[in-house]
Amino acid sequence: MESELIKLGERNEHPLTDDRVDQMLMLAERLRAANGGVLDEATIQAVAEATGAPLEYVRLAVKVRAEKETSHSFLSSLRAQFLTLDPTTRRSVISGAIATGGALLLAVERAVGPSLSNYNFLTMIAMVFLVAGLYNAAVAREARLAAITGAILGGGGFVMYALFSLVLRTPVFIPAPLLIPAVLIGTFAGLFAQRTMTNNRAKLGLKDPVKERQAMLTQLVELQERLRSGEQSMTFLSVDIVGSTRLKQLADPLSVEFTFTEYHSYVERITKRYGGQVHSTAGDGVTCAFDHPQQAFGAARTIQTGLIELNTHRNKIGTPIVLRCGVHTGTVVTPDIRDVTSVNFSQVIDIAAHMQKVCPPGGVVVSDAAATFLPGGWIAVGTEKVATDDMKGTVWTPRAATPTKRSPDSIPPPAPAANPAA
Repeated sequence: MESELIKLGERNEHPLTDDRVDQMLMLAERLRAANGGVLDEATIQAVAEATGAPLEYVRLAVKVRAEKETSHSFLSSLRAQFLTLDPTTRRSVISGAIATGGALLLAVERAVGPSLSNYNFLTMIAMVFLVAGLYNAAVAREARLAAITGAILGGGGFVMYALFSLVLRTPVFIPAPLLIPAVLIGTFAGLFAQRTMTNNRAKLGLKDPVKERQAMLTQLVELQERLRSGEQSMTFLSVDIVGSTRLKQLADPLSVEFTFTEYHSYVERITKRYGGQVHSTAGDGVTCAFDHPQQAFGAARTIQTGLIELNTHRNKIGTPIVLRCGVHTGTVVTPDIRDVTSVNFSQVIDIAAHMQKVCPPGGVVVSDAAATFLPGGWIAVGTEKVATDDMKGTVWTPRAATPTKRSPDSIPPPAPAANPAA
């Protein structure tokens, strides 16, 4: 299923970015919750129009999300997937199920004999199935779909009744040529029911599909505005110790605990000095958040150049700590603007971590996106370039010197006048 989603995204004339896909699914989930867990065709169409995604892509994406929701029961997942089917398939499935159920009831009543057939109990229930089938055709949005649904109801009911009669060995002869009249009767009955429902929708107190769709689009636009209200530009600094596992293996546990605690305090202290906050810690890695790339780059350089003091006075493991740093900037969504830890699963954080992984020990890698906002551009960082995940970065080391010769590609990009955090 996921491979189908990827192929469909690749065939789209305007490929969807990860942010657009996340936004699309977030809007769908919000509407699903607002509608009591139901994500019907009108909602899916509204999500597609609001996000600019193809309708088939939205259906498939919602279906993949439903399969991953293990907290729901099997019936809930089955219902969610059924509601994401396209209208033709959904109406056809319902019509076939109703035809099968009604045919089974009639065949069973014929097979059990006079004890129940005198009361026509099962026949009455079968008539209820027939009314439900006609209603399913009546609520179809198009006459063509109503005709198909009615044909399946009539023809499917005839075929299934003949099959059940054969299985239950009822003494009934059903001529095969009657299948054609059954299909035609079902087709015209579906068309008539749909036309009647359309002409009397206001009298029956039913919603106008056009107005309902417009209301859904309005709700989606409001949700988008609320979601985008937390968007802002932030810069993340990822710091990690080189070979930390081996360092711990070779040292006393108490010395390891003391040294690594001091290391975390050291990084946090410098981060706050440059106006940043510690976003998260994972093992020996520390992720810090800043409003501007200059703050993050300055903190990273200070962390690297001041490491000698930490190793000299507060390192008790007997081996110097060596760090790698990665810096990247981009747009994130903060549910709580006052709390940077509320930013989760951001691609900006992931890229900062990737930059850190390709960084030489003792250095700092600044992505080109972040270096754009530094005075002088990436050339002010260094001359060595690295790349990861189609994102380029420049390496800074304490010994790096400004090159005397510059190639044509070394012209730094102009620094923008506006603060990226604005």
